[in-house]
Amino acid sequence: MLCIEELKKVSFFENLDEKELKLLLSISRKRNFSQGEVVFYEKEMPRHLTMVLQGTIKIYKIDPKNNEIVLHRFIPSNFVAEMAVFEGICYPASAAFETEGSVLEIDFEKFKQHFLKNEDIALALFRSLTQKIKYLDNVINLNVILDSTARVAKYICENDDALKMKNNQLAQYLHMTPETLSRILKKFVKLGFVKKSKNTFMIIDKEALTILYE
Repeated sequence: MLCIEELKKVSFFENLDEKELKLLLSISRKRNFSQGEVVFYEKEMPRHLTMVLQGTIKIYKIDPKNNEIVLHRFIPSNFVAEMAVFEGICYPASAAFETEGSVLEIDFEKFKQHFLKNEDIALALFRSLTQKIKYLDNVINLNVILDSTARVAKYICENDDALKMKNNQLAQYLHMTPETLSRILKKFVKLGFVKKSKNTFMIIDKEALTILYE
């Protein structure tokens, strides 16, 4: 069961008073998910706002060859696919939990009626949307403009946790095969741009990597 104390811990709602939190609680529900469980499917019509409370959600599409293409991942306390809810359109991709987790589902019509007049909430939603636009712009840059070597260089330079990921997971983010990623990382090691230590890599010449994509 969802409680007010949980809502108070969500930064998105930190400026709401007790009365507003009780109202939000009355139009929301918490849903728990197992690892691998689908939150929503592509082309499904949204019925509520969805926020990650715990765990990690991946957004993905299935290509014509039945390969899964991961577009993005969301951690607490992010809204997922809110644009589809605002526009009243079908979800453009599917969502599933990569871990055990939970989401907050908020009745959008009631949320719109009671909360969108709140400047703090409206501004927080605006930031949420602009962050996704920036991410989309970065994805386009990464996958359309840059070649595979430059793509890897840019991603590992701009994301501190990139080289801590498993090879398959990082390859998914970069929309390439694990084999291609392995070849590129081996090339970086040979050139002295990164260093391999056991099963992880570490950047040792960030300036040289930056030159590859700027």
